Amino acid sequence: MATTSIGSSGITYPNGATNGGYINGGTAVASTSGTSIDFTSIPSWVKRITVMLKGVSTSSNGVFITQLGAGSVTTTGYLSTGWGYSGGTNGLATTVGLIFQGQTPNSGTVYNAVMTINSLGSNAWVSQAIIASTTGQVDKYASTGGITLGGTLDRIRITTTAGSDTFTAGSINILYE
Repeated sequence: MATTSIGSSGITYPNGATNGGYINGGTAVASTSGTSIDFTSIPSWVKRITVMLKGVSTSSNGVFITQLGAGSVTTTGYLSTGWGYSGGTNGLATTVGLIFQGQTPNSGTVYNAVMTINSLGSNAWVSQAIIASTTGQVDKYASTGGITLGGTLDRIRITTTAGSDTFTAGSINILYE
């Protein structure tokens, strides 16, 4: 395991990290326009990313997903499933991203969510998420997923399965450690 020495304190951190194991935050982005929100320049030492959605909705009924990337965003090869309850039906799967929901939402439904994405090593990543609506019918879902990237993760994108739904409300941010 590679370590980095920090100053004269003699403290060393694993894998070249210089943050001492602290959680680092991105800058919250208003999700009020556009079809995707990107967070880039994620440090190579990151082993866990938390994606947070607060009051987020879209113009159509696309299912929220997170896509990972190494140099560019990876849009295929995911194995991801969501499940939960919304009006008596549930269960969705996708290969285009790490899914949040277990059913196609109604247009304009507002959601809060947290997704945690963890490194398994060798560029393999797994996720778990929980999401619930704050308007309209009561939607609540959990999900899990995974992907192996072709290189070191350096970016993530929050979008929808269709990729064409426009964000209309809320904010999105990430934490990484």
